[in-house]
Amino acid sequence: MVVEGAASNHPLEKTPTWALATVCFVFIFLGLVIERLFRTTSRWLKERRKTALYEAVEKLKEVLTLLGLMSLLLVVTQRGISKICISNKVAYSMLPCDKIPQETTKTIQAYEFYYASPPTSEPLTFEDMISPASTTTTFNSSDYCASKGMISFISQEAINQLNTFICALTIMQIVYSVATMALGRAKMRSWKAWEKETQTTEYMVANDPHRFRFTRQTTFGQRHMNDPVDTPILLWIKCFFRQFFHSVAKVDYFTLRHGFISAHLSRSSSFNFLKYIQRSLEDDFKLVVGISPLMRFLLVIFMLIDVHGWHMYLWVSFLPLIIVLVVGTKLQVIVARMALQLKEQNKVIIGAPLVTPNDNLFWFSKPQFVLTLLHYTLFMNVFEVAFIIWVTMGSRFKSAVLQDQTREMIKQWHQEVKQNRRRQSQTPHDSPIPHIVTQMNSTEIIPQQQTSTLSKIAPRGIEGTSEIVKEIQEID
Repeated sequence: MVVEGAASNHPLEKTPTWALATVCFVFIFLGLVIERLFRTTSRWLKERRKTALYEAVEKLKEVLTLLGLMSLLLVVTQRGISKICISNKVAYSMLPCDKIPQETTKTIQAYEFYYASPPTSEPLTFEDMISPASTTTTFNSSDYCASKGMISFISQEAINQLNTFICALTIMQIVYSVATMALGRAKMRSWKAWEKETQTTEYMVANDPHRFRFTRQTTFGQRHMNDPVDTPILLWIKCFFRQFFHSVAKVDYFTLRHGFISAHLSRSSSFNFLKYIQRSLEDDFKLVVGISPLMRFLLVIFMLIDVHGWHMYLWVSFLPLIIVLVVGTKLQVIVARMALQLKEQNKVIIGAPLVTPNDNLFWFSKPQFVLTLLHYTLFMNVFEVAFIIWVTMGSRFKSAVLQDQTREMIKQWHQEVKQNRRRQSQTPHDSPIPHIVTQMNSTEIIPQQQTSTLSKIAPRGIEGTSEIVKEIQEID
């Protein structure tokens, strides 16, 4: 028996023209809108001479182009890849989820199809209860390798899911990068008032270049030099907790601004240090907006070690938090060490405290390494968010949940059969349960070439279902 409404996988020639035209129109319209948005944004950035952001937009175009190319390659090659066959022993190694018996899955599909189908007076066979759509999918994806007693290297359905995940990952990378840029600019808005304050008379009087003061008496010295910190461990502990309260203090901003201007420019107070930081943020945004080849290889590694029982996503989820805390502490330590160097060199200063920026204060004497760590953290957050979004496109239950669900469905089914039997005065032999149990326990429902394989990978599927049915019948 085949239900007409159940055949949902119909080819293109059986699709209404209005449906096909509607889908094409929507995608063409969205493509034109996105293309116009990129063009308008690029022209606006060119007019305002924001070269770094313009290059970032161009890099976004490259990321989307690469995404389209990868998606096209997966679609074109999915049939050939699915025909690569591997042995059963290799196929069932390093699975990301607990292995579910195939017979239990087929039984669940049969029960769901039974409840979705219209009532009929004829007894349903097990083959009739399996959805035609699922049967077609199984034939297209695994029949070629099943005929050889093997399993497909990766099925077409898995390739489609992988394609969806790559799209979600790339889109979330763009969204997350833009959000990070927006949050950075929002943080700098509070610094705008500090930059204006450097042009006031009060600031110039407080930092008079002819004024002598003890280093400890300055505001910068009181913040960093009065604490009894003698060891690097105590310094790291103090800086670790300091990052949670005023991570960028006003006095630190003034001191770093003065040290940067003294090291790289003339001591002119007209230099806008805030605009320099904003341009630096735009340059860094150009680097982190895309997914570098290193990050793509990390993605492959994450997929490789996502093995059931390893709990990879549990400990990987802590890495971004740990990296952010370590980097934040390190930046606080750098400022504190510049203050300690100033204390060792001069006990009396003239004007504002003059710190000396030095690359040796960073890890491996490379400030770019901090940016690499932040890029990695950004990618890890994107990966986790994209994975959460991806898994909400479907669900898969563990074997124990499936068995419990099977028990409840059979109980409900049995109650409905008893009610119908009372209403229609049916004989016990007309009940569909013994008929289904008999067919499930027979070898006719399993293809000949898959009998040995199924007996190895899931020996309890049908037997467990039969025991559930017998238990319900004994209760009856």
